[in-house]
This record gives sequence, C-alpha cells and structure tokens, in this order.
Amino acid sequence: MPMSAPKAAAEVDPIARVAVDISLAHLDRPFDYVVPDQLAAAVVAGSRVRVRFAGQLVDGFVLERVAGTEHPRRLAFIERSVSAEVVLTAEVAGLARAVADHWAGTMADVLRLAVPPRHARAEVAAAAARGLPAGPPPATAPGELTDWGRYGAGRSLLAALRAGRSPRAVWPALPGPHWPAEIAELVAATIAAARGVVIVVPDARDVARVDAALVARLGVGQHVALTADLGPAERYRRFLAISRGEVRVVVGTRAAAFAPVRNLGLVVIWDDGDDLHAEPRAPYPHVREVLMLRAHLAEAAAVIGGHAVTAEAARLVESGWAKLVAPSRAQVRLLAPLVRPGDDPAAARQPSAGGRLPTQAWEAAHAALGDATPALIQVPRRGYLPSLSCDHCRTTLRCPTCAGPLATTDAGTAPACRWCGRLAVGWTCPECGSRRFRATVVGARRTAEELGRAFPGVVVRTSAQGQVLDRVPAGAALVIATPGAEPVAEGGYGAALLLDGWALLSRADLRAGEEALRRWLNAAALVRPAADGGRVVVLGDGTLRAVQALVRWDPVGHAERELAERTTLGFPPAVTLAEVAGAAAAVAELVAAAELPVEVEVLGPVPVGNAGGRPATEQVRALIRVPRAQGAALARALHEAQGVRSARKAEPVRVRVDPIDVG
Repeated sequence: MPMSAPKAAAEVDPIARVAVDISLAHLDRPFDYVVPDQLAAAVVAGSRVRVRFAGQLVDGFVLERVAGTEHPRRLAFIERSVSAEVVLTAEVAGLARAVADHWAGTMADVLRLAVPPRHARAEVAAAAARGLPAGPPPATAPGELTDWGRYGAGRSLLAALRAGRSPRAVWPALPGPHWPAEIAELVAATIAAARGVVIVVPDARDVARVDAALVARLGVGQHVALTADLGPAERYRRFLAISRGEVRVVVGTRAAAFAPVRNLGLVVIWDDGDDLHAEPRAPYPHVREVLMLRAHLAEAAAVIGGHAVTAEAARLVESGWAKLVAPSRAQVRLLAPLVRPGDDPAAARQPSAGGRLPTQAWEAAHAALGDATPALIQVPRRGYLPSLSCDHCRTTLRCPTCAGPLATTDAGTAPACRWCGRLAVGWTCPECGSRRFRATVVGARRTAEELGRAFPGVVVRTSAQGQVLDRVPAGAALVIATPGAEPVAEGGYGAALLLDGWALLSRADLRAGEEALRRWLNAAALVRPAADGGRVVVLGDGTLRAVQALVRWDPVGHAERELAERTTLGFPPAVTLAEVAGAAAAVAELVAAAELPVEVEVLGPVPVGNAGGRPATEQVRALIRVPRAQGAALARALHEAQGVRSARKAEPVRVRVDPIDVG
C-alpha cells in the first residue's frame, strides 16, 4: 500500500495551545500541538478539537494560536477539528483558570461546568437562522413598585450603570414579589450603555420570574434564559446565541455564571445564601464568588441581591469592595408585614398541627381566611412524618439493618427506612424497650392533612418537591409549602405561619441562624404589608437573634453581627477554610505533603459518615484554616500536593475550599 503523505503545518501561527479534557492535577496545564495546514481555518481560539494524548484521542479546547513553542521535543499534530464554532471565549477561559486556582481544582473540571456539550444539529440550525443582534430596548418607564429611589443609593446605582461605570452593590430587597422587575431595571440601565449582563438565580421558578420581567421591560429578543430542563439541543442553541453576540443578557441557574456574554457590564446574583448556588461537582465553586471574581477580572459591575444578607456579602461591604444599597426604615415599615414570635415555644414540639399552632398563629390564619386571602404555612420538611423518635426516651428511630433514619409515609403505616426501604414492623426502642414512637418533625403532607381537618371547608394546597406551585389565586385557602417552594399569591398572602423554627435553628451547622432567617424572610416577603392586614407568626424563641432580626426586618444587622462573631471565632468568611476528606492514610499523606502557609491551623482529622460505600471508620475529614490573605497560597499548596499524588496514582482525596456546609 502506498504511504500517506506527511502532514504539513499551517503557515501562520502553526502552534495551538490546547486545554485537554483531563482532570488529573499533575496535567492541569495547556499542551502545544501542531495545526495541520488543512485544518488551519477551522482550528481557531475557542474551538473544539480532538488530540492524541497518552495514546488516546481526547477532547480539548484551543486556547490560542501562536507562532512558536518552547517545548523541546517534537510536537504531535491535532487529529481533527470537532467544530470551528468559538464556544470558549478568552474572557471565560481566563475565568475558568482563575476559578480552578481559587478552589484548588483543575481547569478541565471548570470547563465542563462552563461549556455545554456540543449538539451538532443545534449548531447547524443556529448557523442557518443566525441574524443580527437585537435592537435597543423599548423606551418604557419603570413602575412605582420598581422605583430604585426607594433605596438609599438606588438612583445613583442606575446612573452609574447607564454611564458605563462598574459599581458594586449589596442589595437587601424590600418585601414583596417585585424583585424581578427591579433586576430588569438594572439590566435596562446596563444595556443602555451597550454592555452585557449575566443574572444567576437559584432555580427554574426564579428564572421564569426574571424572564417574564425582562420581556415586560425590554421586549422580546433581548435576552435568553438558561436552565437544566431545556434539553441539550435547546440549551446549546441558546448558548450559541450568547457566544455569537446575538443577545446581550442571560438569566439562568448556576452554569449561567460562565455564559460568554460579550462586553460584560454587570453580574447579578439573587439570594446568594441559597445552597443551590453551591456547585456539587468538582472543584465545588460557589456562584457568588465566581461572579465576584468575574466582575473583578472583566471590570464589570456586580450586584448581590436578596431579601436576606449573608455574612459573605457583609464582608464585601466591610472591606469596601461593595457598597450597601438598602431601603430606609420608613420604606421597610411601609411594605413589611407585622411579624410576631409564637406565644408558646413549648407547643412547637407537639407532634400534631393543632398542638403546634399557638394562639397568635391560629388568630393570624383565621384573620387571613376571614378576609378571603390565602394563608401561607411554611414547614421545614416535606413528606409525612420524616423523623421519628421513641415516645419515652426520645431516642431517634434507626433501621436495625442499615442504621438509616425511619419515617412514615402515610397514616397508619409502619415506619420504613429512608435509606434501604425496609419496614420496621414491631419496632422496639434499643435504649428503653418502649414500642411507642412520636414525630420529631411533621412533614408538609401531614401538616396539610391536619390543618385541613382543623379548617373544614377551606381549600388546602401543598407545594413541595415533586409538586411545586408557582402561583396561587386570591381567595381563602391554606398553602402548605416547604422552604423555597412558596408560590406567589395573587394580591399577597394575608398571613404566614413559619412552623418548627426550633428545627431550623437547632441544626449543627455554622449557618443555621443565617439560613433560618433567609427562609423566613423569603416567605414573609410574600405577605401583604402590615397596613393591609398582613401578619407573620414565627414559631421560635423570641429572644434568639434570627427571630429578633425577622421581627425588626433587619437582615443587614443580622449579617453584620454574624460576620463579627465569625471573625472573633475564626470561621468563614473571615478566614479561608479547606476541607480534605477521604481515606485516613490518604488525607494524612496529602496534608503532610502540602507546603502549607506559615499561619495555618489543621483541625482533625476526625471520622465522618459512610461515603462511597467505605466503612465510616476509614473515612476522615481534616479542616485546614488560614487567614483570608493566605487563601490563594493554601489553594495552590493543596493543588500542587494533589498533582504529586495523582502522578503517583495515589488514592484520590476530595478537596473543597470554603464549603458552605461546615457542621
């Protein structure tokens, strides 16, 4: 057979620097390849290619084309061009590198989060339908309820955005469901200066609300919405519309933080305390920090909004990186409902809806129903009776087979394990021998069942995971919802009952108080103002800080006190904290091998629960704490140690920098 002709290199910039899709820490760098002459036009910066690496064909992104290389040996040729479409802009590539460095991860892992998988048909269809960028937004005036003059520096913020400047703000939003329209005003001001916008919200329901507000304010064709439920083809088509510059505004969930918006002028995150903003895949970045990092690198404006304020946002204000754009107390009093703690904290632990509602809660619900308005009841847990304990000694019910928690899924059924599904027929308490059990926490379905009996003839609606309502009509009704699933009521709720406050506040978590207040504020913000009869009753100890902050509607003060306490105690965000988890020997080896900063404190390792099928005694976790100024050095040291271990094919260890679930 005749031999094939040798490949010839491209005449101009024959070297391509490629980010190879390999997540090994010791290979976390670009590699140089020769661009074949026949692929010179297709292999462009930001395009997808296939290259041979360690004898296998792997995917990669072209970072740049250059004239030469410093590699001393002969370079391999790029095998083929997957597509000439530019899907990785230089700005997003730089952001991906910065995110990987900040969270001690690899760029390959970040790029999997940033760039969706290619869909060839969608790419071809999008190219055929490609049009000119959308025109300027319609000249519509903001409504009374979106007047940024209600916030101290709100009009100055809008003026700065219209002028093309890059202000940074922490925005505690006023009560009410109008925050999507207020975000739309920020977007309108930014695109008036011919700059792009990235908006990230916790879930698809919030995306839909902001999407509707943007259409109402800007018109059709000015933006795209990105959510996971779009499907691969439609999601990729919308991604291409952004990367090609056909739209300048994107709203979406986590992955939208990396959307390749051109001439970025503003990033917005709503409700940054929601745990949906924390990426569950390596390198485990948080959207808030990703967007703040992106705003810094792109010299763009940044707004952190929400009804609640996190300690991380308070630190940005304290450091001077952001300014507080807050409403006056007069505006808060005008729009906030009347909030009161429950008058009988002991009743909150009774295992029935009737026993759990103190006098004030009953009165608030009756008043709302009497005014023909819906009443919102927030329940911390979904299901029926999701947590059980011995009626005599209060020992938590555990499965005798796998030690998983026992729960009941319906009235009259025997407890079943939530892990393995086995029924615990004839259960006996291993501590005291009792056969009677009680509810530790009552779920949304059981609450709906009992309140339905307590308020006969009243419509009862349930909104929880698996059946989340977006809106409910006006009229007398009881709406039972879990946190984050509260629907918007037409005209607002007449009352909100926030049950089982003790269950939220007693969690062994650094952010328990902050998270409880965030959930309460989000629900209370849907209630009518006090002048219109709106009332909120929270079942919790009225002397606790989070309850007091809700009563005063003071999220800023609560966040400032949280930050002050964490600074004193050495907790995030005042310090950088890294979690190293895995097999005991592997964790010890990694900590010993890392060249940690001088001012370092290693806590542990301590055993952790069963993970990945490994016995609990073999899994440990160590916490490494350093001053905030040395956070970059800590991440670099852990990444380098991971690289040494991955080169030796040692057992992997999970590294998370500033995890949100520090218990």
